[in-house]
Amino acid sequence: MASAILKRVSASAMSSLVESIRIGASSRNFAAVAVGTDIVSAAPDVSLQKARSWDEGVSSKFSTTPLKDIFKVCSSILRGAYTGVCSQQHVPSYNNKIDEFKAKGIDSVICVSVNDPYTLNGWAEKLQAKDAIQFFGDFDGKFHKSLELDKDLSVALLGPRSERWSAYVVDGKVKALNVEEAPSDFKVTGADVILNQI
Repeated sequence: MASAILKRVSASAMSSLVESIRIGASSRNFAAVAVGTDIVSAAPDVSLQKARSWDEGVSSKFSTTPLKDIFKVCSSILRGAYTGVCSQQHVPSYNNKIDEFKAKGIDSVICVSVNDPYTLNGWAEKLQAKDAIQFFGDFDGKFHKSLELDKDLSVALLGPRSERWSAYVVDGKVKALNVEEAPSDFKVTGADVILNQI
């Protein structure tokens, strides 16, 4: 009996959670960042933390990387850590197509997530994507807030995070930008979409 009740409550709670996320997504206008935006200028004084182990963090004195150093060449960026869509679809779509990005002259595929660099390091290793994709932590969400791509996912017990988005960036300038309507969507931010925009 308790098991059946828990399953019912759990299914009902999950349904409410998904609906709450969708409602939150549809009630917000998307980002200040747009095609033509200079990401470095839009997020002044923001630095990100390259994914690394704790020991690497200590030995680097917890160094950060300025945006100007990350986005100085052609890049494609995406986001998320350990969540279902990010782990099962978003990052794998880029990891599996890395040779196609290189063939189109993309210097780096970058994943930026509102997480610490140690979580991202473990996640990148778990996905076997660390050799193909550069992972950077936006530990305090400042990068995404500057671009107005931040998203409160407290309803899913995730707290402050970011929209699901992808961009094609050349010399710091956004050439293509894709933002999903809801965090659970995976319609416009996959590798195939952005490969067609390059």
